[in-house]
Amino acid sequence: MTTRLQPLTGIVPPLVTPLAAPDRLDYAGLERLIEHVLAGGVHGLFLLGTTGEAPSLAYKQRCELIERACQQVAGRVPVLVGITDTSFQESVFIAEQAADAGANAVVLAPPYYFPAGQNDLFASVARLAQAVPLPLFLYNMPSHTKISFELETVRRLMDVDNIVGIKDSSGQMVYFHKLRELVARREGFSLLMGPEELLADAVLFGAHGGVCGGANLAPRLYVDLYEAAATGNLPEARRLLQVVLRLSSSIYTVGDSQSSYLKGLKCALSLVGLCADSLAEPFQAFTGVQREQIARALDELPADYVPRLAAATPS
Repeated sequence: MTTRLQPLTGIVPPLVTPLAAPDRLDYAGLERLIEHVLAGGVHGLFLLGTTGEAPSLAYKQRCELIERACQQVAGRVPVLVGITDTSFQESVFIAEQAADAGANAVVLAPPYYFPAGQNDLFASVARLAQAVPLPLFLYNMPSHTKISFELETVRRLMDVDNIVGIKDSSGQMVYFHKLRELVARREGFSLLMGPEELLADAVLFGAHGGVCGGANLAPRLYVDLYEAAATGNLPEARRLLQVVLRLSSSIYTVGDSQSSYLKGLKCALSLVGLCADSLAEPFQAFTGVQREQIARALDELPADYVPRLAAATPS
């Protein structure tokens, strides 16, 4: 199986991990969700990212998800697998499982808990890149890992042969623009934007695509926004960005916790009949008033992009 990875372009949803219970995959929901996003024209899938609740999942669940998803995708688009862990050896283990299942690349954020200095971070990631059997994407996520890939560290890591791209979820556009200048120096190195609200700006200025959580729900919306920005169609990009902003402001902000994004997205997916809304511990799914608020928000979003409420929704 040969799938073009360098540079990886377009919309790569960080796939939600459908759960029937906190410790059990929702198999039917996973199958429906994958077919839904592929039908929306996405350019790849990213398993076990932040939206996929990777740090909260048991290794058995992670391996089962990788195997089932890769088998179903069957080479239709590239599959990226998150291997971020506090243990170097466990990151290598998940990368090996991904390779055996047929994934195309792995994705690594800095190890969380112990805040590493940049020299230690560089050395560890460089060693890991040589130890894993698949191309490696860096994942800059300082809000969750406590440290970032500083620009000089990225510059040094770009010289490591097996490192092929970076996803920036810092939300800092000054950092992004400096990163873009770095990436332009290496042919085939991918730069992907994390926050979907910044997708259009990033692509207009040279990013190769975006890793947009909302594409689980409305894949065609994000694909169309990417294509409008990539072709310089500014009126269309502005129009579609307004829809994205409406979606994020209404679906991701229900409740008063930092988990609102994930709870809202999973609730929405349940309401439209794609998958169950169970979350891994310690989080609990929306019920009652919050679930009704998500339902009203979905009903107010454009029907040509956002699925309508299902008669009976998975729960």
